[in-house]
Amino acid sequence: MSLLTKTLAAGVVSAAVLVAAPVSASAEAKVTFSIPAPTGRYQVGTTDIHLTDNNRQDPWKPDRKRELMVSVWYPAKETRHHPRQQWLPTGILPLVEDFAEEAGIPKGSVDWTAARTSGHVNAPVKHGKWPVILYSPGFGGPRSVGSVLVQELTSRGNVVVTIDHTFETAVEFPGGRVELPVPISDAEMGKALQARVGDTRFVLDQLARKGVNLDKVGMFGHSYGGFTAGETMLHDRRIDAGINMDGSMFPDFGDVAERGLDRPFMLLGGQFLKDGKLVDHSPFTDLDPSWGLFWANQKGPKESFVLKGARHHNFSDLQVVLPQLIKPLGLPADQFEEFIGTVDPERGLKIQYKVVGQFFDRFL
Repeated sequence: MSLLTKTLAAGVVSAAVLVAAPVSASAEAKVTFSIPAPTGRYQVGTTDIHLTDNNRQDPWKPDRKRELMVSVWYPAKETRHHPRQQWLPTGILPLVEDFAEEAGIPKGSVDWTAARTSGHVNAPVKHGKWPVILYSPGFGGPRSVGSVLVQELTSRGNVVVTIDHTFETAVEFPGGRVELPVPISDAEMGKALQARVGDTRFVLDQLARKGVNLDKVGMFGHSYGGFTAGETMLHDRRIDAGINMDGSMFPDFGDVAERGLDRPFMLLGGQFLKDGKLVDHSPFTDLDPSWGLFWANQKGPKESFVLKGARHHNFSDLQVVLPQLIKPLGLPADQFEEFIGTVDPERGLKIQYKVVGQFFDRFL
């Protein structure tokens, strides 16, 4: 794959990976950041679930059954006595710190465990007939990095289920067991996509077994997770509408670009530097031919939206995390422009809330 297509496939391993300049920090003063609260009318509950697919061998570890960790986010009846969920699982912090050190950030300079989401752990469910929306992160990224948009959709009256794709990223299981990522070559990206489709369909099966109403189901994802949304819709008619946030839809790895879908789908893109110029990631430019191919073959309702001034990682939590690190770490103001562009983080987030929220409201 080219550098551009790798970027369009890749997710976020950690915020620390993206920092390139060395900084100084004392052991006593760690940099912290916060996760913005959602704007919807409902309080948010969340719970983590460990799933094992006894009918499928793990594609990366064939000697064992496929295991997954998912988080279910839901409108909560009340949250007073339920703690807010930690943004990043403690078990994957050593890997995050290693990446941070390689990037020039001294270990211990950022407190990655301090931030809390607005999801209250194991809060009682507010009963209702809520649409179900699935979320798949970018390649190599944990499900945690989509929490900001996930909790927003939940606060608006949806059940949102986020999925870690085991052995692509570090995953913490119950009891503190952590499974680390395995090397995955370019030639194995099709295998990775099929593993993701299998993961998603299995999660839907488990939701159905637990009595979750699946009359209205949507799916969205960032980067390779957006590709996963489209490819899963191609193979599973339970998903009624989907959104691809800035991810290429490689015809060499999957079929959705060449076959299209007969249900609603949105392409939500940012902008990339190509030959020194900013180019929209949309089906109407030559930046990503797979989007133009999908657009031509899409039979169901289709929408395209470009977030001006955004880059690839504006479609993850890094759009709000990275700017908070600049001043306390003494970094240049444009330190993260390559990753989150020039759009004001608050404005970019509000636009995504509106565009994504209205799409799912319309079709679910």
